[in-house]
Amino acid sequence: MTTNKRTDGRNFDELRKMEAKVGVVSSANGSAMFKIGNTTAIAVVRGPKKLHPKFLQNPETGRLRCFYNMVSFSGSGDRVRPGPSRRTKEINLVMENALAPAIDLSRFPGSSVDVFVNLIQTDAGTRCAAITAAAMALADAGFEMRDLVTAVAAGLVEDQVLVDLNYDEDSHEMGVDIPIAMMPNEDKITLLQLDGRVKKEKLNEAIELARSACKKIYKVQRAALVERYE
Repeated sequence: MTTNKRTDGRNFDELRKMEAKVGVVSSANGSAMFKIGNTTAIAVVRGPKKLHPKFLQNPETGRLRCFYNMVSFSGSGDRVRPGPSRRTKEINLVMENALAPAIDLSRFPGSSVDVFVNLIQTDAGTRCAAITAAAMALADAGFEMRDLVTAVAAGLVEDQVLVDLNYDEDSHEMGVDIPIAMMPNEDKITLLQLDGRVKKEKLNEAIELARSACKKIYKVQRAALVERYE
């Protein structure tokens, strides 16, 4: 990039404006809303409940299942086609793997804990917003957790490392998207994806930028939980 600012005026290491709230769906076991820029995710937790069919049960622990959904008119571009797709199935698995290290379900053998996340408005970073909202919803539901999980998309545009990509940056023809999730207190990465090719030095720079950003997101998550239960 040839300037010191991005198309939306942010610095390269600057996050979009954030908003978080827990307990937003009264009928759920736990729920949360997380908004970053123009991307808004609402997460709802159901369970634990017995998992069927029985062959899917784990006799030693519960199973975390995630269901990601972008509503039809959530984006500024074309209408999102309703129903499951290859992409949503991939993100379901990504979310489960990112959140699993943080939650202890050993008290619920043979059961499932289901997290449903709806993206009601989108402008890139949807899987990261979904993970962040889901972690807050699980905490709101009262499950024993080793840490919260925070997520953000770092990346490159024209060889410039950025954090929290917006839609224009994410879809740039010379862009690389690097979603990262971590447990901020334990300083452990639970998800790192790479869409494209990048030099090792740039990847390390992106990871460090994302690590710092995740700690900022964690403060927003924690403040929302404290406000709910203080």
